[in-house]
Amino acid sequence: MFDALSARFAKTFGGLRAKGKISSSDIESVIEEIKSALLEADVAQEVIDLFTDRIQSQSAALLPTLQAGSNQAQAIFDVVNSELISILGSEARRIRFSKNPPTVLMLAGLQGAGKTTLAAKLAKFYKDQGNTPLLVAADLQRPNAVTQLQVLGQQIDVPVFAPEQGNGSGNAVQVARDGVAFAQSKLYNMVIVDTAGRLGVDDELMDEAIAIRNQIKPDEILFVIDAMIGQSAINTARAFEQGVGFDGLVLTKLDGDARGGAALSITEIIKRPIMFVSTGEKISDFDLFYPDRMASRILGLGDVATLAEQAKKALNPETSAKLEEKFARGDDFTLEDFLEQLEAMAKMGSMGKLLSMLPGAASMKKQIENFDESEITRTKAIVQSMTPHERRDIKVLNGTRRSRIARGSGRAVSEVNSLVERFSAAQKAMKQMRSGNVPAGMPAAMGDMRSAKPAVAHKKKSKSGNPAKRAAEERE
Repeated sequence: MFDALSARFAKTFGGLRAKGKISSSDIESVIEEIKSALLEADVAQEVIDLFTDRIQSQSAALLPTLQAGSNQAQAIFDVVNSELISILGSEARRIRFSKNPPTVLMLAGLQGAGKTTLAAKLAKFYKDQGNTPLLVAADLQRPNAVTQLQVLGQQIDVPVFAPEQGNGSGNAVQVARDGVAFAQSKLYNMVIVDTAGRLGVDDELMDEAIAIRNQIKPDEILFVIDAMIGQSAINTARAFEQGVGFDGLVLTKLDGDARGGAALSITEIIKRPIMFVSTGEKISDFDLFYPDRMASRILGLGDVATLAEQAKKALNPETSAKLEEKFARGDDFTLEDFLEQLEAMAKMGSMGKLLSMLPGAASMKKQIENFDESEITRTKAIVQSMTPHERRDIKVLNGTRRSRIARGSGRAVSEVNSLVERFSAAQKAMKQMRSGNVPAGMPAAMGDMRSAKPAVAHKKKSKSGNPAKRAAEERE
């Protein structure tokens, strides 16, 4: 969603870094470019004015104190980053659990914002943390809303309280009240109530939401909002805040190609924190909202922290420990190990989303969009068609075996050959790096290429004729 904005910020600060010493006119130019970028992103004008005024004030005060020769552009960048985090809410806000369970969450919002799917995502998120959520189907207006929640509940193995079929009939207030009472009697520690939405804010929607709120007395009211509807999202949120009231926001459809101005405007204007974000249609496409991480992504620094958290969830600790032991012993990385890593990556979500969290992802937008996700599936099919012995030792893969693997995976023999050749090259490169040698074409020091120094040639020691001494020299 923020790709275009990230690209503009990257271009702006790239030009600033090239200047070295920065003048007040350079700062004015940067602020004008930031204003233009935010306007194009559909950010509210009052937020743009507040944001840029703060940057200008802090930058003007900071500039005279910068020492000659210091990285002035980075100092200005840090000011922008700090103010962007502030606009997004400064600190992450989390659900406040009730001292007397169950904790009751009420979802509100317009029809089409994704409340029902979001209810299931919330339930799975808290179930995975050891909670016992109950879903309550109190959206009795939208056709098949109750059925949709029941299907989603089955998928994530979370019970759904649904005494009414809905589709325009039934008492939503009574369903919500009975659902909370049922959760108390069955000792569920969390209740998530899905309520009805409308195509627009109207008296009927507000009256029903207020009645449900008064009956169930929720610990948290979450307003679910479609991040793709632009600045109208702010007007809708303001109307709900004045009518029903809510404690936090959930932004859905952040994977869309809208400009994202609502996400950058809503917290500052409504004075309510964004608590969760939904980034896709899958139940797993859901996460907590971190203002600092979102600011990092917008400024082109990626979101390595979230990427690391997803990797930690997906990777089996025993598998990782076993792989580390293999490397320590000097054993080869095999196709069996490779298959385990591919399966772990699949649990983390699409490669496009993973790549978008890397620093500089905005500049690789076209490559990320063109990434063929099915290539991973095809690769897995080829490896899974091999026997365990073949995965552990690719040297045994003669023509007959490769032909059998191609038939078993439904791929061409040339694809099998290509995978084996590329994997063999990777194995060789890993062996060289483990022994301290750098493969041809690879930078001398991957950790910090700026500090790479030419290798110093050492005179080869002659081996001793004494067997014991020679063995000691070889160990050395």
